[in-house]
Amino acid sequence: MVTRKEAKHTMNLKQIGQISLTVDNVNTAEHFYEETLGLQKLYRFGNLVFFDCGGVRLFITEPEKGAFSPASSILYFQTSDIAVDIKELKSKDVLFIHEPHLVSEMEDHDLWMAFFEDPAGNTLALMYEAPKGFQPSL
Repeated sequence: MVTRKEAKHTMNLKQIGQISLTVDNVNTAEHFYEETLGLQKLYRFGNLVFFDCGGVRLFITEPEKGAFSPASSILYFQTSDIAVDIKELKSKDVLFIHEPHLVSEMEDHDLWMAFFEDPAGNTLALMYEAPKGFQPSL
């Protein structure tokens, strides 16, 4: 009989549960992510605000010490229609740093992306797994 101490643990990482993003002003970020991007806010606790991103929690906070400098990984949001979402975000004064462009032609679809920034300067992107031959009409 194998005891708990003797049982070998096998690592089983599967899904990211939470991503942390540092911003210069949590109030501005809270408005942007909730009102501009339309993410569902889960809760706020002091200078910590949490959003649901399709089952992955996005944790936004201000830096604990020192000056803020945007240096995060890029957050890629999947979209079902990149052209519609870009038009809506532009109507909310979001400025795109890279307009939609074809990133890769895959076997069964094409991958399109468009990049923009949040108010703190963190880079975000829309990614669209488009039907072959897709051309955005903006």
